Amino acid sequence: MADGGGDTAPRAWQRMLSGRRLDLLNPDPVDIEITDIAHGLARVARWNGQTIGPHAFTVAQHSLIVADICHDLVDDWPVQWQRAALLHDAAEYVVGDLISPFKTAIGHDYKTFEIRLLSAIHRRFDLPEKLDESIARTIKTADQIAAYFEATVLAGFSLEEAAQYFKSPMEHLTDARRVALENLVPDDTQTAQKQFLKQFQMVA
Repeated sequence: MADGGGDTAPRAWQRMLSGRRLDLLNPDPVDIEITDIAHGLARVARWNGQTIGPHAFTVAQHSLIVADICHDLVDDWPVQWQRAALLHDAAEYVVGDLISPFKTAIGHDYKTFEIRLLSAIHRRFDLPEKLDESIARTIKTADQIAAYFEATVLAGFSLEEAAQYFKSPMEHLTDARRVALENLVPDDTQTAQKQFLKQFQMVA
């Protein structure tokens, strides 16, 4: 973002389409709106856009898949944790989705910023700032399962390569979920945005 010009300090906030002005260095939960999150995530491409098909595979669609997998992994998961799964990458509506090697290269400052923003998102939507280890582990497992199928179905990874980086997830999946994941198709932006908002309303 450009700064404000002149001798003033660089601008450290972003104007959102909801009209909110989000302080990027010290985000206030009151300035976080689910419509902004859905809009942003439906326009952020996973895998740096290097996926097949006429549409990018977005973070919004990925988040829906992770939430669905969590529902499969844990029977009768409380709605609060379903919401946490849906919002697990919500900070990316501001910071974007950097591929893991690039995050590692950037280092600690990026991760600190991302964690601070996700903590504010959690406070805004009635979630603990830091999830219990068992909840976080379930979401991480679902995230890796989603990544494995995204990598092999959409992003050109071989099965062996994906298993090396994301582990083979087959023992965790129902047959129906495996078939659905093996036939992933990127949604268009509007569909991903609407489906994300619809799912959020179900777990809000």
